[in-house]
Amino acid sequence: MALSQITPTLFLGGADAPLNAAMMSQKGITLIVNATLSHACPAYPGVEFVRVPVSDLPSARLGDHFDRVAERIHGNRAGGTLVHCAAGMSRSPALVMAYLMRFRGVTLRQAHRWVQDSRPFVRLNAGFWEQLLQYERKLYGKNTVRVAAAEEPPRTPRMTRALPPQQQSSWLATVPRSPLTARSQGLTSSNRRRGSKSSSTKV
Repeated sequence: MALSQITPTLFLGGADAPLNAAMMSQKGITLIVNATLSHACPAYPGVEFVRVPVSDLPSARLGDHFDRVAERIHGNRAGGTLVHCAAGMSRSPALVMAYLMRFRGVTLRQAHRWVQDSRPFVRLNAGFWEQLLQYERKLYGKNTVRVAAAEEPPRTPRMTRALPPQQQSSWLATVPRSPLTARSQGLTSSNRRRGSKSSSTKV
């Protein structure tokens, strides 16, 4: 799958991304975070390599690596960072969202929207959502996303009106592969890249 740009120096992709030497050079990648158990990564001169050996299972302890990976991404001032897993849909987006919360000052809801805007097909498993919820509570003392009862989460994002008339500007959002609803401040495309929060419609 294609490489997705999250910030000017942060990229998200699948296991095929680091195999493209020309693209690695073009993007100025100096740090590769490999969130897979077995996918190999070629050695490039001047490029650091970090392995996060976690499977894409709800029971996998990806959250144990949130701080370490976020700090490595934040500390990479020499060039760009690529975070990847097998398909760039679950493990690596979760790591990127944790980084955005830790160092860009956004909520979990905003981090998910930020990543999804650049990579619409991200689909974290339910276990990683729970670990991100725990991480958000650790960082901010509260959650902007909550688990909601749902028999069959939709395979694509779905928005439905579900609030009283006095809150007609609010929405109920169901996140792919995880029955979640969120209430947080919105983020415009311009200030999202700066990691700041706006006072737009609640979600």
